[in-house]
Amino acid sequence: MFNAKKIRDLFPMYRLYPHLVYLDNSATALTPQVVLDKMNEYYSQYGVNIHRGVYHLSYKATEEYDKARERIADFINSDFSELVFTKNASNSLNMMALMYGDKYLQAGDAVITSELEHHSSFLPWMKMCKRKNAELRFIPLNADGRITVDNFRKVFDKKVKVVALTYVSNVLGYITPIKEIIALAHRHNAIVIVDAAQAAAHIKIDVKDLDCDCLAFSAHKMLGPTGIGALYGKKELLLSIDPLEYGGDMNNSVSKTELTIKEIPFCFETGTAAIAEVLGFAQAVELINGIGLKNIGQHCITLHKYALSKLTNLKGLTVYNPKADIPIISFNIDGVHPHDAATFFDESGICLRAGHHCAQLVSKWLECNGTLRASFYIYNDYQDVDRFVETVKETVDFFRKVAGEKNE
Repeated sequence: MFNAKKIRDLFPMYRLYPHLVYLDNSATALTPQVVLDKMNEYYSQYGVNIHRGVYHLSYKATEEYDKARERIADFINSDFSELVFTKNASNSLNMMALMYGDKYLQAGDAVITSELEHHSSFLPWMKMCKRKNAELRFIPLNADGRITVDNFRKVFDKKVKVVALTYVSNVLGYITPIKEIIALAHRHNAIVIVDAAQAAAHIKIDVKDLDCDCLAFSAHKMLGPTGIGALYGKKELLLSIDPLEYGGDMNNSVSKTELTIKEIPFCFETGTAAIAEVLGFAQAVELINGIGLKNIGQHCITLHKYALSKLTNLKGLTVYNPKADIPIISFNIDGVHPHDAATFFDESGICLRAGHHCAQLVSKWLECNGTLRASFYIYNDYQDVDRFVETVKETVDFFRKVAGEKNE
């Protein structure tokens, strides 16, 4: 059986804060000791640069770095050469808009996105469409706020050159029917760029099966360190675009007037890499593989359903996504700004996210100022849910009392 309490022993944060109820996992997951140890191993045992040194320590660092890329590529069923390291998923998505959009998008072309997107998914294309005099189209959401294949068809035609969509909404927790959309997009040779930042920690991603052209995800949402992400790109696509940045370690030869660049993926990774972070990223992938994404998914969905069952009959709050596919609950205490409510939760040792979650179009679609968001992961348990629900009740009662005193 899945033992969340045993898993907590892997995370030093719980030794420091044993009563912590951490429910902000959609923003950033906690970091296990094995990831910290791997990063410290690099700095303490072979903390030198990669690819350039001809001495033993540099060879060791390069070997570990290349192994890490292999592990992370295997995690999404990508080839080694198709996985580019970036700062984070946002950086990956911006890079694709700037590299592909600048080269191939033309006046009169169209780009499709949705109102469910994180700002990093659609804002780069908003800017590129304005720059290129192209059209930015939004898939109409259904009554629940989901992206559907039928609604994608309504905005898709031969003018569409790029489709930029989230795999899983970071606010509503809905899974996009991305494989079906990709198949439709490819009929007219549009490329599909997938924001998988929320998906990677919860569901199995197979880029070959999806047939996506590009896919972005970040380490810090899946037990890894901050400051490191990955961009998957089909080999033929990566070979067709020019690097965004130029400098050290991405070129083979340089003269006063010409240069030749390295093969993919190295040509997209100029300068000294975030070596320790890449190794930590790979260690996080190993831990997730060891526990099993299927086991993680079952545990988190079980907690999610349990929490929803406790919240269903409570008065004084609105839950916006009771049918979420991954364990995200977006809600509001009626009549209370989410930031005010989050402060009350914090006083009870419960970490929630409050606001628009870098997805303001979702809040506008929901017609609210933002939401409170509770999101579960492997170290959460039933006691966390019980404390969360009890605090919801206390928060509702507190603000009702405050409102009553104001009305007197």
